[in-house]
Amino acid sequence: MSDWWGIVWLVVLLAGNAFFVAAEFAIMSARRSQIEPKADAGSKRAKTALTAMEHVSVMLAVCQLGITVCSLLILQVAEPAVHHLFAAPLEALHVPHGVADTAGFVFALLIVTFLHVTLGEMVPKNFSVSLADKAVLLLATPMVWIARGLRPIVGALNWIANHAVRAFGFEPKDEVASTYTIDEVQSIVEESRREGLVEDDAGLLTSAFEFTNRTVGDIAIPLAQVVSLDADATPEEFEHAVGRTGFSRFVMREPDGELAGYLHLKDVIVLPPELYEMPIPFAKVRSFVNLGESVEVEDALETMQRTGTHVARVLDAQGETSGILFFEDVLEQLVGEIRDATQQTQERRFSVGHDDDQ
Repeated sequence: MSDWWGIVWLVVLLAGNAFFVAAEFAIMSARRSQIEPKADAGSKRAKTALTAMEHVSVMLAVCQLGITVCSLLILQVAEPAVHHLFAAPLEALHVPHGVADTAGFVFALLIVTFLHVTLGEMVPKNFSVSLADKAVLLLATPMVWIARGLRPIVGALNWIANHAVRAFGFEPKDEVASTYTIDEVQSIVEESRREGLVEDDAGLLTSAFEFTNRTVGDIAIPLAQVVSLDADATPEEFEHAVGRTGFSRFVMREPDGELAGYLHLKDVIVLPPELYEMPIPFAKVRSFVNLGESVEVEDALETMQRTGTHVARVLDAQGETSGILFFEDVLEQLVGEIRDATQQTQERRFSVGHDDDQ
């Protein structure tokens, strides 16, 4: 084979090496969340890309096999050609054969190594990492076809590799995952906050993650700490309680201590003045929604929104009332403390009602 054919093979093998490197990093770096919508829309390339991402260990075996073969062939075919092309002119200048041969070998090794590392490794790697979602759509189809053609060889290599991993006590993965645990996302938010990227929203994001881990029992006001109004309280007494606390909702108790429901300020102020010294009509008292202590706060929020109830009775495992949950308490788990301009006390757990006026 002539030296110039060796150069042609060098270009071909560098391109092949670059292809397998780019495919490897594209499959590992692409995000399923960006590929799946395209697949759902009917994109054949996206569907093939998902297939590659779902069989990542096989795809990596193909990539490693391709990279290894290309690298070995570069040394076997291209290096001698470059070596001879450089050594021959030196010998023509009457440089001793031993010196020319050594210089040619060193030059060929440097040139081939430089081209292999830059064009065959670094450039395709950076391309795939920077444009992973686009690269995987471009490269997945030929990779899947190559994997099918080399199925017996790749299957054997993958089987050996997986058993070697298990021998060290680890379980190999066959699919690229693009999801994160809550702890991992919280860590990302904290790191972004330190870098000044999400300073304004870091607290809200952190609260949102913690929001999903809490239960009604964690945030409900214990029944013993709820100071309520008597069910036969008058509008005048109700207004005095509002003026004293700044709250607009109050839990109402029957004479026997049972909770009758809750009363909202706007239901009282519509009563005519002649009724201000008479007990508030029981029809004005609103019903609670019942929530178990183990109900997640996220589900409690959904239930209270669906029923339009802003005060919930919290029940323990025996079905007994253990506390009260205000809608505002749920929201505060997400956005922080909510205070009304009329609210006078900062600790609501020992208060009569609540300061939300919806």
